[in-house]
Amino acid sequence: MEQDVNIKITDRDGVTHEIVAPTDMAMNLMEVVRSYELAPEGTIGVCGGMAMCASCQCYVVSKHELPVMTDDEEAMLSEAFDVKENSRLGCQIQITPDMEGLEVELAPES
Repeated sequence: MEQDVNIKITDRDGVTHEIVAPTDMAMNLMEVVRSYELAPEGTIGVCGGMAMCASCQCYVVSKHELPVMTDDEEAMLSEAFDVKENSRLGCQIQITPDMEGLEVELAPES
């Protein structure tokens, strides 16, 4: 039985949202942010989740084992602004049961 996971997302205004994300809809973090409208339309997931822009960059605060970065994601982050050690593209983080308790902060809009 698939279960939903609890994740904390701090938006660009510094407000932390505790949300419940489904693990059975093959959603990624960027899509969750969009569906909960935690970032203004057109400021996140601009490329549609293809790792071709960095509009969904986020900082992973919790100590989760995340999927290894793809070359595309790494290349995109190497050109992005405000990149930190814990930067990831939200579109590359799938919402799975392992993501229970995930905490991320949205990077500033570039």
